[in-house]
Amino acid sequence: MVDALPVIVIGAGPQGLAAAAHLTERAMPVLVLEAGATPAAAVSEWGYVRLFSDWSELIDTASARLLEPTGWRAPSARYPTGAQWVEKYLAPLAAALGERVVYNARVTGVSRRGRDRLVDAGRGDQPFTVHVQPDDGEPYRVQARAVIDASGTWSTPNPAGADGLPAMGERETADLLSYRIPDSRDRAGFEGTHTVVIGSGHSAVTAVLALARMARRDPSTTVTWALRRATAGNTFGGGDADELPARGALGIKAKEAVDAGLVSLLTGFRVERIARESDRPVLIAEDGRTLIADRAVVLTGFRPDLSFLSELRLELDPTLQAPVRVAAEVDPNVHSCGSVAATGAADLAQPEPDFYLVGAKSYGRAPTFLALTGYEQVRSVAAELAGDREAARRVELRLPDTGVCGGAGLFDASGASLGGACCAPTPQVLQIGRAPAAV
Repeated sequence: MVDALPVIVIGAGPQGLAAAAHLTERAMPVLVLEAGATPAAAVSEWGYVRLFSDWSELIDTASARLLEPTGWRAPSARYPTGAQWVEKYLAPLAAALGERVVYNARVTGVSRRGRDRLVDAGRGDQPFTVHVQPDDGEPYRVQARAVIDASGTWSTPNPAGADGLPAMGERETADLLSYRIPDSRDRAGFEGTHTVVIGSGHSAVTAVLALARMARRDPSTTVTWALRRATAGNTFGGGDADELPARGALGIKAKEAVDAGLVSLLTGFRVERIARESDRPVLIAEDGRTLIADRAVVLTGFRPDLSFLSELRLELDPTLQAPVRVAAEVDPNVHSCGSVAATGAADLAQPEPDFYLVGAKSYGRAPTFLALTGYEQVRSVAAELAGDREAARRVELRLPDTGVCGGAGLFDASGASLGGACCAPTPQVLQIGRAPAAV
């Protein structure tokens, strides 16, 4: 009987584990399949990075209730690193879930039993079949009554190429490029060198700040920050208006680093080709400008891996590759006022019944995801799967404003026309000076 089968959750990251906690609290069988060898394996890869959310924004309520009988207590309200998030919360949560979490289990496909995506007849009556490839051993299949994909986007970073495809020569020079935030402890690898950071989101800002601190200690360290857009626009975020103070502080400090001359800011730099000069990457823009670097850090965002979902019927926004009702809230081209509505099961539902994309993957290519968003999503989805429609429809979250109004702005704008705003005057172009500032 299909209803007796478990709900399969793909990914043992923050949202996947939270989904399992909510399902467990509702006495529903659940199995979490994690490709890595440990809980929150992706978070562990950037464990040295400090989050801009404090502990109160990083802990799911049902997960806390599951942990409390074990003697666990929520850490104090500080801003943890990724490693601390894993050690003090995510790993204990996975341990509390016990055998419900299976590691080294990479999902390679999801479909309906005996039905490819073309077949209508009896489709909704059939269980899902989830194909799994363990690290060692033969592949196997697991049947499920529902599937929650919380696999995130960490494994599929965007390329340096400005057209969304790898730049010419990017694959051939991949050994000279990094798609991860630099570890600030790796001073020997960056001090005394020229590093180019490509990107404009929070990851790029975090990388720029880490490198700026090295440049302050060692003046022979140079940092170039390359933006694709014609102006700095909203790159520096909402500052003091951001309702997450640590997130707002990132942008303030980044602007200070640029003003202090610790970081050289280039706008309109759209990488077309990457060449190799000895062991150094050479970045060539569409307009012919050239940057020769010792290190190149590509932080241009992430995209969802949809390859293993090819036999499911999905309705995704053509721009963001996110569920269409979620995309309307988070599209950075048009999104206004720096705030979005919380999304639940109704927003995440797909033409394939009982299949849900949650967490960062539910935002597709949009860069604005917060842990709180995912916790509200999985709470609602678990309620829906349990038949508690009232709880599924209820909204239990108000997301914090970024302090940035207007959309991402006109891509090629060179003046102050950066897009309208519903709640404030049109943002003005930031003028970059050279006043001294601390980093």
